[in-house]
Amino acid sequence: MKTSIYVLALGAFGIITTEFGIVGILPTISRQFDVSIDTAGWLLSAFAITVAVSSPFITSFTTKINRKFLLCLVMSIFVLSNLISAFSTNFTMLMIARILPAILHPLFWNIAIAIAFKEKGAKGVSTVMLGLSLATVLGIPLTTYAVDLFHSWQASFFLSSAISLIAFMGLLLFVPPIPADQAISTRNQVEVLKSPLLWLNLISTIATLAAMFASYTYLTAYLEQITHMNGAQISMMLLLFGGMGTLGNWLMGLALHRNVLLTTRLFLILLVTVQILAYYLGGNYIPMVIIVSLWGMIHTGGFLVSNIRTTQSVPHHALEFVNSLLTSSFNIGISLGAFLGGLVSAYYGVHYILWVSILLLTVTFILSFVTFRKNIIDNEKTKQLEPVVSACEHS
Repeated sequence: MKTSIYVLALGAFGIITTEFGIVGILPTISRQFDVSIDTAGWLLSAFAITVAVSSPFITSFTTKINRKFLLCLVMSIFVLSNLISAFSTNFTMLMIARILPAILHPLFWNIAIAIAFKEKGAKGVSTVMLGLSLATVLGIPLTTYAVDLFHSWQASFFLSSAISLIAFMGLLLFVPPIPADQAISTRNQVEVLKSPLLWLNLISTIATLAAMFASYTYLTAYLEQITHMNGAQISMMLLLFGGMGTLGNWLMGLALHRNVLLTTRLFLILLVTVQILAYYLGGNYIPMVIIVSLWGMIHTGGFLVSNIRTTQSVPHHALEFVNSLLTSSFNIGISLGAFLGGLVSAYYGVHYILWVSILLLTVTFILSFVTFRKNIIDNEKTKQLEPVVSACEHS
């Protein structure tokens, strides 16, 4: 596999570490700037909302710019924003420093995933997504540990900045120039929105991510209240969850390479099964350790399944634009899932959040059987490709 794809995975590692690394130090930030913990939580929520809103627009506005330049620009902004965060003197300044990279965040994902898919298909996308898994397993715990090691909340941001700087150097040295396709216009890309299959896949993506994060967001609370684990045991479970997720991401890439639809349905069935097992066996320590292992291995594949299923039927000239819609869908799903899980937890207890996930996954499974007439899809593809063919004929 090309070195550039591994470098893109390193960039993904840096970006996800920056986005979610804040979770581990929220209590520290709350005390440092004298704000409530829920107010501090907006450092994550505002980031996700900004990504969801900016994704389609920032991608459309940059279609004519060299892709390597944009990748390097995004990573340099992440280096800078982490440094500004480290030197923030008040909460407002820290919030601005967080929103700054969130605006450009989608560019990296949209371009990187498009490049990986064009080069190596599902395997390429799986490699880039590996950066996300490793950030969960290594990046976020490392930035949290740095705060305790150096007794300074700034240490987390300095470490994130250093990781982003290494990724920036990798992009600069190992990714070749990637000129923008001048034949592709915003109108050509937006044409893909006429596809009913695309909208079905985007709705399925939102439902899938909402299902995943309705329960995962409150996994710590579930293990504490239902399984009665202590802090050290929960930390080990989270590490186990992330480690198995790395393995699951690799296996999912292999499975998707063989059969996308079958793998999608299998993923949904397995995740429903593990949620049901967690509901009925959550109070038992040993079974829950096994369940968390399986849960982690299956969970991470949701990002990859949603991406490949949505992009496999999209013309190459519209890949970046569709990936921008996917990025928005991911963040909408994550926010929706966290909200629904929190709502159910507040009214009925944390034990019942698993049924939110099960319901959403069941709906998504049913949607996987919705089909469209082949001639409609073929006609749409022809219309989408006509402007590109025309441009080639006149070049």
